[in-house]
Amino acid sequence: MSAVLKPNAAIPSVKLLINGEFIESTSREWRDVVNPATQEVLARVPFATPAELDAAVAAAKQAFSTWRKTPIGARARIFLKYQQLIRENMKELAAILTAEQGKTLPDAEGDVFRGLEVVEHAANIGTLQMGELATNVAGGVDTYTILQPLGVCAGITPFNFPAMIPLWMFPMAIATGNTFVLKPSEQDPMVTMRLVELALEAGIPKGVLNVVHGGPDIVNGICDHADIKAVSFVGSTRVGTHVYNRATLAGKRAQCMMGAKNHAVVLPDANKEQALNNLTGAAFGAAGQRCMAASVTVLVGEAHGWIPDIVAKARTLKVNAGHEPGTDVGPLVSCAARERVDGLIARGLADGARLELDGRNPSVPGYQSGNFVGPTIFSGAKPGMSIYDQEIFGPVQVIVSVDTLDDAIELINRNPNGNGVALFTQSGAAARRFQEDIDVGQVGINVPIPVPVPLFSFTGSRGSKLGDLGPYGKQVILFYTQTKTVTQRWFDDSTLSVGVNTTISLK
Repeated sequence: MSAVLKPNAAIPSVKLLINGEFIESTSREWRDVVNPATQEVLARVPFATPAELDAAVAAAKQAFSTWRKTPIGARARIFLKYQQLIRENMKELAAILTAEQGKTLPDAEGDVFRGLEVVEHAANIGTLQMGELATNVAGGVDTYTILQPLGVCAGITPFNFPAMIPLWMFPMAIATGNTFVLKPSEQDPMVTMRLVELALEAGIPKGVLNVVHGGPDIVNGICDHADIKAVSFVGSTRVGTHVYNRATLAGKRAQCMMGAKNHAVVLPDANKEQALNNLTGAAFGAAGQRCMAASVTVLVGEAHGWIPDIVAKARTLKVNAGHEPGTDVGPLVSCAARERVDGLIARGLADGARLELDGRNPSVPGYQSGNFVGPTIFSGAKPGMSIYDQEIFGPVQVIVSVDTLDDAIELINRNPNGNGVALFTQSGAAARRFQEDIDVGQVGINVPIPVPVPLFSFTGSRGSKLGDLGPYGKQVILFYTQTKTVTQRWFDDSTLSVGVNTTISLK
């Protein structure tokens, strides 16, 4: 939706957070936040001005001078309190998320919960941020490392996980001693702002967490700002590549989790009912608006005969508004998203794929204005077709048939993306070979969406990721800290002088 002028007083405005205060933006450029099931305008969000971004960064920079020296236990206790507040407000958070983003209430709770897991991990910062020590590396010499915070960090988050992805970012950055400027998606910022309110209630000091809203100008401002030391991004490949190039050119650290085309390989020996349920949920959950959605099903050998069963399973899913009981597939986030998905379905037909199930224009009584596309299935797809090559980001399952597991591995490794992949089989030997030979960052064996728990890091690869270190887990500790190595020797009066040493060695 195009930007609008200053907001109508009857419609709530989304605030900025600068130096601990929720303030009204002075911007003259605003965007409607729209319920995708009803087209009701829920709020209006400002595109912050350059001066407002500068104020947010300045507040974060000032707060860093004291926050970086806050005892690690004090930081951890804030996140212990924060996870408690999130749990207590789970239903409210899910309701807000569903209203502005469209996903079902159970899926919205899952969105919040997966972010909550990272908050719990942040509360363990005392053991995560420890350095290393070696004594007597030379005569009387000790060497140790300390992991120190960088300074002001920033995060740019997408519309599809407006709770989980912000919670991937600012808790770990702040727990490690940094301060943070967050730019949520302008399409659904309300649940993010509620999470920010709870973070302040948990005890995050003023200036440590700041929020600005906006579009390309604010993104570019974050990439360019001299006082921002690191940028974390989740979103499309096009924008993520731009952010990575611009931010790193400006001397910043950057991690960008981007687009995907995830495959789920089915061997004929797979547990059929388990595989069908997992394939269906992974393809159509969140209306397909997941960077980890299993959007391509690769049927190997005799598993090609499963196509009627896959279609039958998809037909059981209920399309409705996300807050309605029993809903499996909610609306897409916007009218533009629906039009794009409908266009790609039409393109798939034109390219010669077989449309096994057409989900366009579903009947959803009471929500005729909603952005709905029902489960859609193509068979006979192949590389070169738009439905195979492009990330559809909608409830569209693309089926490819191959003869052998080796063919499946070759197909997937030719795809430029490397976010996630899954294999369904009862053969340990096949699973072992698959996980060794597949060139994808996250592998599921009988697990359709292999997003790791926060003890590990999100490890997408190739065209799905730019930057060496992923969000959350051990990798993100390294991303948000600078390793400093200290080598020391102490002398007392009894220490004999060894004279001048002009070599590089320690003696």
